[in-house]
Amino acid sequence: MRKQDEFLELSEKFAFDREHRSRMHVNVHKYEAAFVSAKKQFANLELARERAAYFKWKVIENLDKYLIEFESNVIRKGGKVLWADDAKGALTEITTIINKHNAKLVVKGKSMITEEIGLNAHLRANGVEVSETDLGEYIVDAANEQPYHMVTPAMHKTKLEITELLNAKIGTSIEADPEDIAADVAAEVRGKFLKATIGITGANFLIADSGMVGVTENEGNARLCLSMPQVHIVVAGIEKVIPSINDAELFFSLLGTYGTGQKITTYNSLVGPRVADDMDGPKEFYVVLVDNGRSSILVQHEQRQALGCIRCGACLNVCPVFQNIGGHAYGSTNTGPIGSVWAQHQNGVEEFKHLSFASPICGKCTDVCPVKIDIHNHLLRNRKDSVQQGEVKNSEKLMWYSWKKIMLSRKNMNKGVSIKGFMLKSFFKSAWGERRQFPVLADKSFNQLWRERFGQ
Repeated sequence: MRKQDEFLELSEKFAFDREHRSRMHVNVHKYEAAFVSAKKQFANLELARERAAYFKWKVIENLDKYLIEFESNVIRKGGKVLWADDAKGALTEITTIINKHNAKLVVKGKSMITEEIGLNAHLRANGVEVSETDLGEYIVDAANEQPYHMVTPAMHKTKLEITELLNAKIGTSIEADPEDIAADVAAEVRGKFLKATIGITGANFLIADSGMVGVTENEGNARLCLSMPQVHIVVAGIEKVIPSINDAELFFSLLGTYGTGQKITTYNSLVGPRVADDMDGPKEFYVVLVDNGRSSILVQHEQRQALGCIRCGACLNVCPVFQNIGGHAYGSTNTGPIGSVWAQHQNGVEEFKHLSFASPICGKCTDVCPVKIDIHNHLLRNRKDSVQQGEVKNSEKLMWYSWKKIMLSRKNMNKGVSIKGFMLKSFFKSAWGERRQFPVLADKSFNQLWRERFGQ
């Protein structure tokens, strides 16, 4: 099935599922209330956003320079940096490290890029046990699903669905409250940290001038992943760089505010290779830098700004499309408005152009972006690119040709209702959808009514 057909099918399913929509709206409203409160910590929020936007623009425009600077600083401290062009290359590098240490158990912190490259399935297929340690990721992994949202992976599930799932997996009581659920999962995964040879995390930020990796979370499990096992592997997209450790405070604060409505998330770690005076930490430190289509976005002169995304998920929370259809309908790891901008260039125009059209272009996503990415206009630019590249049906070309002919001719505009109705039904009926009443045309055009009334 084509990605577009799958998208339409799943959108139909989720949009008309009242329980699903109610669940989504409850979660979104909770976020909105927290977000309003968290924003008050900034004396000048617009200035903070402008600074963050400038830093990310500066990095994206000079990405090669900052990546080399980051790499050299990691190596200088004793770490290793590995480069991967695509998902296959990243999986190969990670598997090589795991085989080198003969690891049979890997503990994992929350990471969207490992979802993107399919790490869990790959390692399990090669006989390696993988334990997710983040509560939300643990739940969706147990359900054999992808995250529904980049920040809150299990936001689509009810408490009953979660307890039934965990009852079958680890014996959690069906009547367990959220605190008990969290405690049961924590008890299950904590023992894994002591046994695991390798810990894998993503990275919220790669800090160029220090070779450090910024990781932010609310549970503390990623911190255990990066400190207790003897080997730590960071998997990160090449766009995650920020220039200086002096910028970390700004980005951690913005990410906490826009991501979860907190002044700052509970655990914020800056990690790197273990040096001689360190009391703890892994003996070996690897960073796998993953391209996987990001260069295809970088070469887009206008849309490359989208690489500045800090994965706060705020644009998903305000998007009316995401609120109605959820995350799984998109068919890609990166969802919502920013995911729709990425997908067309990262995964191919032919398969993913429809996501840029699945938006009201209301501008809410742009308004809420903490790094001021022009998201809704990037979606319009994507649409233009897809048309210019010929990814349009002949019937659609005929439709717009006919529309142009009609609109440029007063004679055609004034033609009878039956002719215009036939044109509309022939070209727009299927796109209009079966669930909406097709518009009824007026008997006379505005021009005709004006001439009848004023004789001009």
